Amino acid sequence: MSEQTIALVTGANKGIGYEIAAGLGALGWRVGVGARDRQRRETAVEKLRAAGADAFAVPLDVTDDASVAAAAELIADQAGGLDVLVNNAAITGGFPQSPTTVAPETVRDVVDSNVIGVIRVTNAMLPMLRASTAPRIVNMSSSVGSLTLQTTPGIDMGPLPVAYLASKTFLNTLTIQYAKELADTGILINSGCPGYTATDLNDFRGVRTPEQGAAIAIRLATLAADGPTGGFFDDAGAVPW
Repeated sequence: MSEQTIALVTGANKGIGYEIAAGLGALGWRVGVGARDRQRRETAVEKLRAAGADAFAVPLDVTDDASVAAAAELIADQAGGLDVLVNNAAITGGFPQSPTTVAPETVRDVVDSNVIGVIRVTNAMLPMLRASTAPRIVNMSSSVGSLTLQTTPGIDMGPLPVAYLASKTFLNTLTIQYAKELADTGILINSGCPGYTATDLNDFRGVRTPEQGAAIAIRLATLAADGPTGGFFDDAGAVPW
C-alpha cells in the first residue's frame, strides 16, 4: 500500500459525492471518482485536479457485477490498494411514490442501486481494505430511513418516495451486519446522513449545500482507530435507528 491514503467515492461526479471527493482530496488523499457517465466522470476529475486534488477516474456502475469487478482491478493497478470506501451512489426511483401505487420494478431498481450495489462494491473492495492500516467504510444513508423518526408523532418526513425510504432502512441494517462481521478486522463502517441537501436527487429542494452534506462522510472517513463502528450519524451526532 502507498503511504498516501487512497479512497473511492461512488457517485462522485456531482452533488454530495463530488464534494466528498473534493473534501478528501483536500486532505492530500488520492481519490477515485466512481461514476457511470463517462463525460460527467471525466469532467469531475478535471475539476478536482484543477483544484489541486489527486483524483483519478473509476468507471463504475454499482448495479453491474462486471463493472464493479473491473473497478476493483483498476484501483489495484492504478493506486495499489484502497483505504477508504464511501458508498454514496443512490437513486430515488422518482416522484410521487406511495406503497399502494409504486411499481415493483421501481422498488427492485432502487434496492439494486442503493442496497445491493453497496454489497457489490463493498465485497469487491474488501480484499484491499483488509490490507489497509486504517480501513474505513462510509455508507451514505438518510434520516428518512430511521424507523424511530418515521414513527415519532409530530415528525413529518414529507412526501418522500417509499422505495427510497425502505432502501435506506435496509442500508442501515446492512451497516450493522457488516460491522458485526468485520468487528475484529480494524475496518470501521458507519452510516452517515447528509441532511436535507439540495441536489438533483430531490430537484434541489434541500436547504443544505452539497459541501455541507459531504461533511459527515468526511468525518466518518477520517475516524481514529478507536472511533465508532456500526453506527448512524449526522452532523449533530447519533441518529436514532
